[in-house]
Amino acid sequence: MSETGTEHPLTAQAAALIELGKFDKAKELLARRLAGNPDDGLAWVRMALCHNSTSDFEEALHASQEALRRDPEDFSAHRFRSFALRRLARSEESVAAAREAVRVLPDHWAGYVALSEALIYPPDRWPQAYEAAVTAVRLGPEETATHYALWKASLALGRSDVCQQAVREILRIDPSDAWALQELATRKAHSKDAKLPEVAQGYVQALAAAPGNQGMRRGLEGTLFRMVRGTRWLALLCLLIAAVTARVFPTGDDPTALPAPLDTRLYALVLMAAVWALGAWRAYRKLPQGAKLGVWSLVRREFWVKVSLYEAVWSTVCAVLIVTVPWTDRMILQVLTHAGWVPPLITIWFERAALREAR
Repeated sequence: MSETGTEHPLTAQAAALIELGKFDKAKELLARRLAGNPDDGLAWVRMALCHNSTSDFEEALHASQEALRRDPEDFSAHRFRSFALRRLARSEESVAAAREAVRVLPDHWAGYVALSEALIYPPDRWPQAYEAAVTAVRLGPEETATHYALWKASLALGRSDVCQQAVREILRIDPSDAWALQELATRKAHSKDAKLPEVAQGYVQALAAAPGNQGMRRGLEGTLFRMVRGTRWLALLCLLIAAVTARVFPTGDDPTALPAPLDTRLYALVLMAAVWALGAWRAYRKLPQGAKLGVWSLVRREFWVKVSLYEAVWSTVCAVLIVTVPWTDRMILQVLTHAGWVPPLITIWFERAALREAR
């Protein structure tokens, strides 16, 4: 603060820039302020915040120590010092700084968040980190930072139930929280019970909150690729329906005369159309518009996506030819059937072999 007790304009402007995430510009204003008045403790505190946010941890430590020289009881300076020390792998000092923050304001949630994060290393302190995070949540139940601290400590302890609850609480407080949406999308992607459209929807929501997140973008594209690959199974089911209906491989006492009756073949055609309609409806009805556009973008850009789609189309065309043309030569029917199933099944086999090797 200035001598009059009011915040200096440069420090106030820096605070506004910090809110916007423009830390480098905020540093410039704070440097100008400190050049004119190096005893402005608030400017040093905000400088420490800026340096921590840009991963300049040595500078952040220096700024927080300068703030504490002016005011040894500055709560924020102790917190930012703890954060910088933790990132510099000075664990014991980080814990001590966080405990100082708690001492200064024992009823403020932020001090316990700092303490919980400082206690994450080494592992024998995980129960203490968890207790500090629980206290932070009790003191600040509407603060996303407290639930994030609880998630972190719970993850260390293997408490997946608490982790999930923490993510849900963050999204309750802030439905657009980028980190929580990303965590939810990642959890869905690794869940055995999650359906691909739900996974894709989770990635789209996360990308809406953080459009530049390349990890989420790759996750979405991978999910959409898996959905396109799944269309080959629909095509193979249609091929099976066609082969059975057209008597391609007669067995036992089944009728063998060719061609199969027209009404039977038309019924098979309707059944194949129903397979595709139901499959597409289940896969894409809940898919956000952005993800639907992403499918076509992938088809245009990625070779293997094109291959999967072309194989599905090829198998379906073979199935349609089998039931629509009144073939009298069973050899032609069998050639069409083999031509329809061999390419996609070979590709599927190679894909699964590659996945097993990658694991």
